[in-house]
Amino acid sequence: MDEEIQEFIDLGRREHEEIVFFVEQGLGAEVHWFFTQAFQALKSELYLPACTGFLNGIEASLRVTMSQVESSARVEALDPVKTLSNRLLKSAHDAGIPVEALAFPDEVNFLKKLESKKPNQVNAEVVRIRHNLCHGNFLEYINTELGEDNVIFTPECCRKLAHLLHRVSKEWAKELGIFRRGLFNA
Repeated sequence: MDEEIQEFIDLGRREHEEIVFFVEQGLGAEVHWFFTQAFQALKSELYLPACTGFLNGIEASLRVTMSQVESSARVEALDPVKTLSNRLLKSAHDAGIPVEALAFPDEVNFLKKLESKKPNQVNAEVVRIRHNLCHGNFLEYINTELGEDNVIFTPECCRKLAHLLHRVSKEWAKELGIFRRGLFNA
């Protein structure tokens, strides 16, 4: 087969694998669409929706799975108090959910952070970033490279974060999918 044709076929296969990755992890339709659409936003260079989509996918998948661990009945409503937090991550860890997959690549003491309490609480990075972005605090992503008189923020300032959240989300979905298959096939 012609090398160009094979490269085209391989590219199409890789793109298809990326598109269906989150669906194939067995997270459930109520969850995988957050990740799928976040990935579509990332591919379209829509970095803010990509970031918040990945964070919402992480939070939704954790909340739904925790509800399923706590009760075998179909989840019809999520507890409005149990949102993404160190406490929820700690409870999930105690229930055997592989929350370590949510640790960022250079994050140290992830599990220790989950144990921290106010007034000395230190949030896990996924929690800290979720709280900041989902409450409109993008200040740490402002570009100051041109000096204090030329401070700017554009969605591209979150490009690196969007790609990082994609990698964390893929690892999380993979590990959570394994956990869920064990939970529902037991």
